[in-house]
Amino acid sequence: MTLSRLPAARLLVALLLSVLSCTMALAQSGTVNGGDAEAHQRWLTTAERAEQMIDSEDISNASLETMRSNLVRYRETFVSTRDRNSSRIKTLQSQLEALGPEPEEGSEEPQDIAEMRAQLNTQLDRLRVPRVVAEEAYTRADGLIAEIDRILRDRQTARLLTRGPSPLLPEHWAAAFSDLRRYVTAVSNELHGSWHSSMVRQEFQNRLPFIVFLVLVGAVLLARGRVWAKRFGNYMRSYGGRNTGVWSFVVSVARILLPLLGVIIIVRALLYGGLFGFRGQMLLEQIPIWGGIFLLFRWLSDKIFTQHNDNMLLPVNPEQHSQTRFLVDLLAGTLILAGMVQLLSRAENISAASFAVLIFPVVVLASLILLRLHRLSAYVPSARDENDDGARELGNLSRLMRRAVFVLALVAPVLAMAGYVQAAIALIFPVMLTLTLIGTMVVVHGFLVDVYAWLSRRGEAVRDGLASILFAIALILASMPILALIWGARLSDLTELWTKFITGFQIGDVHISPTSFLVFVLIFVVGYVLTQLTKSGLRSALLPRTRLDSGAQNAVVAGTGYIGVFLAALAAITMAGLDLSSLAIVAGALSVGVGFGLQTIVSNFVSGIILLIERPISKGDWIEVGGLMGYVRDISVRSTRIESFDRFDVIVPNSDLISGTVTNYTRGNTIGRAIVTVEVAYGSDTRKVEAILNDIANNHPMVLANPAPYALFKGIGSNAYEFEIRAILRDVNWILNVKSDMYHEIVERFAEAGIETPRPQRDLWLRNAGEFDMAHAGPPEVQAEGPRTADTPEQGEGQGADRP
Repeated sequence: MTLSRLPAARLLVALLLSVLSCTMALAQSGTVNGGDAEAHQRWLTTAERAEQMIDSEDISNASLETMRSNLVRYRETFVSTRDRNSSRIKTLQSQLEALGPEPEEGSEEPQDIAEMRAQLNTQLDRLRVPRVVAEEAYTRADGLIAEIDRILRDRQTARLLTRGPSPLLPEHWAAAFSDLRRYVTAVSNELHGSWHSSMVRQEFQNRLPFIVFLVLVGAVLLARGRVWAKRFGNYMRSYGGRNTGVWSFVVSVARILLPLLGVIIIVRALLYGGLFGFRGQMLLEQIPIWGGIFLLFRWLSDKIFTQHNDNMLLPVNPEQHSQTRFLVDLLAGTLILAGMVQLLSRAENISAASFAVLIFPVVVLASLILLRLHRLSAYVPSARDENDDGARELGNLSRLMRRAVFVLALVAPVLAMAGYVQAAIALIFPVMLTLTLIGTMVVVHGFLVDVYAWLSRRGEAVRDGLASILFAIALILASMPILALIWGARLSDLTELWTKFITGFQIGDVHISPTSFLVFVLIFVVGYVLTQLTKSGLRSALLPRTRLDSGAQNAVVAGTGYIGVFLAALAAITMAGLDLSSLAIVAGALSVGVGFGLQTIVSNFVSGIILLIERPISKGDWIEVGGLMGYVRDISVRSTRIESFDRFDVIVPNSDLISGTVTNYTRGNTIGRAIVTVEVAYGSDTRKVEAILNDIANNHPMVLANPAPYALFKGIGSNAYEFEIRAILRDVNWILNVKSDMYHEIVERFAEAGIETPRPQRDLWLRNAGEFDMAHAGPPEVQAEGPRTADTPEQGEGQGADRP
């Protein structure tokens, strides 16, 4: 009895091999950074420590963030380890499938196949061990990260909703000013103590030449940077792009970057001197940030609030532009003051009451500035052109933004007075930063449009085109992470979202990720392009040299396109690694419902395929269907487009062409019959008429000689003799021209031969004519005068014959 016939024994052997190979697999597969059991043990220790920190309520946010970073690194390692042996596992699974299903209990399997199956199962179990371990570790790390994120979010929410001391209480004012004075004194004492230290002073003197050099460089950049930026712009305009706004934007950016660089160099020079202590270094490190904030706000105010600028975030009266720019500079000042208060809080660890007292004036000042901006923006209507849908939507958005700014500017000081200082800060300053972000997007969007207009040489027409919309969408998507950070999201939250996005998601047994999606799109696009190139080659080079008619050629080209798109989609799905077999049941269930809902579309699709294969009609055919007559211009899988003789398109569902009656006048050839009807007056020589009509038909160049045309005496009508000319034309598309030529010739020949065409004759019967005469006879005196004649003049008139 073989091992394959003992399921219990085979399972026991597999478990023993798994246990024995677990340590070896951990050592060989590099499950954790060290690649051995010790590394795995370090991971277990880290995970246990993380669980202890999560259970502890006294752990700081900084410690949690540090632990979270470690867990993220472990999780990334587990992801790479989890997929390391996937190719080999698939190969072994394919080999097992090739051996066929395992024999049922009670049946035997050949010894060689049984041994091979056992070896493959052993290898598969050994390769699965690192994968299973990595999957378990990944799940544990991911869960710990989610718990830390939840704790940090709960703490952030609690901080915003916790009521602290009110800044309006006078007992807190003295402590706040005492903390501020203590910080200033501490910075001064640090500087004084460093200067009186002989070692520090000696080191400063040794570095003094380089410090002076750096300070001079920074001062030159501060003083001359704006001038150099302007000269650079004038120089670059000589290479093109004049009057496009491109170089104006570059110059404006350079005019803030060069002075900012000067500030950074001066600060680095002061830090290099070594005279400042801990508090002084913290202060100096913030100066470039504060300088950048001020320069950024000044740049935005210069770019947005200018005369005749349509890209204003909050539209204001042109006469108030200078005041608006001043208010924007004050907003930058409030952000700098808030940063100073935050620096003081970190450096001196001041109390919540002192922090509330110091930050409250900044919150009130920022609110007052925003309210003043709101008032200025009310001078100009939000929608400048009520007939323009885009301007109307922009006006609605501007009104909504103004209302939000107004409400938040009123609520923030009230919250601060009530003791909710953190909530007030979380409202007022994000509003300012959001307006700054949107303003920056508006300016950058204008720059991108200017660059595209310059490169494409299309001028102002680009601003209303598709490129402008695409630039706007790209900027909006790029600003979303920044906007989330402004309103309280942590950087780790964004990285976690990005990790989830890159990792993808699972639908059944199908794993979908951005990488697989990009592979799918790339392969499909390549296949689609190759399909179009193949269709173009068939249409222009190969098929015209065959004996196929134009309809057959169009059918071959269309069929090639459909097959190419199908193969491209199949190749893309295969290369992307999408296993859709698990979705077959779901797709089958959906197909039933979709079949009922889309049966008309499916019917038209199948009819289109039949039309392309059987080709009862082809592109360019003259057909008549449902009382409509015209030329077939296009046959798609759903419908057929027919161009009528009135030059309008008629879309006919393909199912109507298959199930209905269709008359094709040009199928296979263009030969067709023309019938010309003629009527002559009674008394005409019918033999002579017939001879004339035969002569006219035989002499027309579009009429075939075989079969010969002929004229028929069709019958005697109520008003005339009826004749017909029946002729076969070389091209039935010219039937109207042929009839017109024949009628012209008939009129001329009948006139020469004295043959008249009939005129309708009518007999009019009047009943009760006597009563009609009495009713219109007139008064007796008129009857006595008798009827007037043309020679009897009326009074005041000329001769009766001359009357109109």
